[in-house]
Amino acid sequence: PAPAPSRAASPPVSPARAPPVVSWGAGPEPPEPGAAREAAAPGCPGQNGERAVPAARAERPPLEQLYRAGPLLGSGGCGSVFSGTRLADGAPVAIKLVSRDRVSEWARLHNGALVPLELALLCMVSCPGFRGVVRLLDWFELPDGFALVMERPERCQDLWYVLDERGFLPEPVARGVFLQVLQAVRHCTSRGVLHRDIKTENVLVDLATGEAKLIDFGCGTILQDTFYTRMSGTPEYCPPEWILFGCYHGQAATIWSLGILLYDLVCGDLPFHSAGDIVQGQLFFPPRVSQECQHLIRWCLSMDPADRPSLEDLLEHAWLQDPHLAQETAAEIHPSAQ
Repeated sequence: PAPAPSRAASPPVSPARAPPVVSWGAGPEPPEPGAAREAAAPGCPGQNGERAVPAARAERPPLEQLYRAGPLLGSGGCGSVFSGTRLADGAPVAIKLVSRDRVSEWARLHNGALVPLELALLCMVSCPGFRGVVRLLDWFELPDGFALVMERPERCQDLWYVLDERGFLPEPVARGVFLQVLQAVRHCTSRGVLHRDIKTENVLVDLATGEAKLIDFGCGTILQDTFYTRMSGTPEYCPPEWILFGCYHGQAATIWSLGILLYDLVCGDLPFHSAGDIVQGQLFFPPRVSQECQHLIRWCLSMDPADRPSLEDLLEHAWLQDPHLAQETAAEIHPSAQ
């Protein structure tokens, strides 16, 4: 849902933060239109030695017997998300309802089930041992669609609202958050998943611990080495090669979006607001932003995709070599959480 029109004070780069930009719907990318992805999501070992995400089975109790849905948290092109509670232990969850007629791309799980690609991607990245990506806890096939049950930190806020309150993040705080996002993206890549919509609205921060989680895989797809010829994500974050040539490599486009994200964290606004801005590629920084941080952002936002760093290059950059721990940044992000 659109936030309130009031805006926190912003740095000199921009008089006010723009409202959250809307993600494009995920477009199909299979070899043949309408074909289902063979996303044989292997799953990660669960705490009991089985997969972390249970398969939906006819003999399981229905959704309403296991979870209680609460207020609407948000809605978009890919579905509506409600707060919820797991009845067995009272644990907070998020329940995303996806209508069958709004699913643009499908995948087939290891057990042969045909599901929305978003569900398959969440299965692929949901590992009990990794906390940087929102975990899919359960899922149900409903008469008119699917229900995805995900973890929900109780005291969390997405980065857009953090910036709306703060204007921008001091570099030590931005460093700690950005490092966590890099680790989450590296995890997704290692599992064969391309997120395609990395932005402040899709990073949740636990206000009590400073822990960051990457959320919303509704624009995601299977990672491939060849070019993508359909864009999915948020226009202000798309790379110049898409605007100029109508194609992009997944990892190079990811690095570009990470550069946009970091600029937003330390400057308090997006660097580009139109396709013309993106192609022109001019960057302006407030004097407070360090030269090392500027270098990292400019590297990510290289106009030629071949000139951008890899994820490993980013992790070795001098600006990221002395990160604050997540626990140390929590009070700085939201002092009242302590």
